[in-house]
Amino acid sequence: MATSTSSKLSKAVKQHYMELPQGDKVQAMYIWIDGSGEGLRCKTRTLDCEPKTIEDLPEWNFDGSSTYQSEGSNSDMFLIPAAMFRDPFRKDPNKLVLCEVLKYNRKPAETNLRQTCKRIMSMVENNHPWFGMEQEYTLLGTDGHPFGWPSNGFPGPQGPYYCGVGADKAYGRDIVEAHYRACLYAGVDICGTNAEVMPAQWEFQIGTCEGINMGDHLWVARFILHRVCEDFGVVVSFDPKPISGNWNGAGCHTNFSTKEMREDGGLKIIEESIDRLAKRHMYHIRAYDPKGGLDNARRLTGHHETSSIDAFSAGVANRGASIRIPRLVGQDKKGYFEDRRPSANCDPYIVTEAMVRTCLLKEEGEEPTDHSK
Repeated sequence: MATSTSSKLSKAVKQHYMELPQGDKVQAMYIWIDGSGEGLRCKTRTLDCEPKTIEDLPEWNFDGSSTYQSEGSNSDMFLIPAAMFRDPFRKDPNKLVLCEVLKYNRKPAETNLRQTCKRIMSMVENNHPWFGMEQEYTLLGTDGHPFGWPSNGFPGPQGPYYCGVGADKAYGRDIVEAHYRACLYAGVDICGTNAEVMPAQWEFQIGTCEGINMGDHLWVARFILHRVCEDFGVVVSFDPKPISGNWNGAGCHTNFSTKEMREDGGLKIIEESIDRLAKRHMYHIRAYDPKGGLDNARRLTGHHETSSIDAFSAGVANRGASIRIPRLVGQDKKGYFEDRRPSANCDPYIVTEAMVRTCLLKEEGEEPTDHSK
């Protein structure tokens, strides 16, 4: 299997330098979403002391012409610190800093969906919207071939791999364990992980997170996974259908509840929300992948535990529906529901924003309402 050249460099030699004292200085790695809406970029600066809050972090800038975000004639973009985490690679006191991107005129870049999401979340903070997102992904060699698959063929059919144990069933567990521990160290709200249905496919879950924190924590968890895979010399793909044919795709099932839904009798609120979601199916489909539904069209076929992209459906314990109500929620008459439509490469900011707009702000129609007026 093809692995990166960089992964073959001596980690023991690197460790010698990483153990050198850094004095009072702190390294802050600034992270942002590039112009693809899927890729992440990063660069590091030195701070004179350890930042305690996000307000302690200075703004920065970068060349947007090299990240699909501007033209070379006017390429400076601004990095605005938005969320801070411990750095699991350089360790304390160093930091990971998730940033919003602003254009030269201080307006949000096209792929900066966080700013609008934060404004929408502030409108419903008394409802305490909780989210949990199940991020599926696929491990690949640097040649794009699934990790652990035969070089000139396919592994055995799906069946033994989901939550599987053993070298012939679990492909790449070292990466999964390293990512899990790195997220815990960083302060990311990771709550679980498991092997998925297709070999070399895994899932981690982030949550419960309230409001804007959902998007922040998922994006940083993705960044950490990219970096862990870089160290191991492999590639992580969030493509919703990385392998065509009789293999499961990859989604980002999104669990959602409000204070009312979690209280006695909340099932009625859940059902009302599902009715609203049914009336805005195509609006949500467009929001649930970065290509306006084109990526998800390869995954939401009505097969391999998915619903059809063309039709809305809902049911108790039904993994072939657009919306699943967990069986215990149906029994307890309160709790949460799961939207199974978001793709693995979705932007969690617009996914959570869309759910709040439809379920809490009770928007209708195929376009979002402008609440800034």
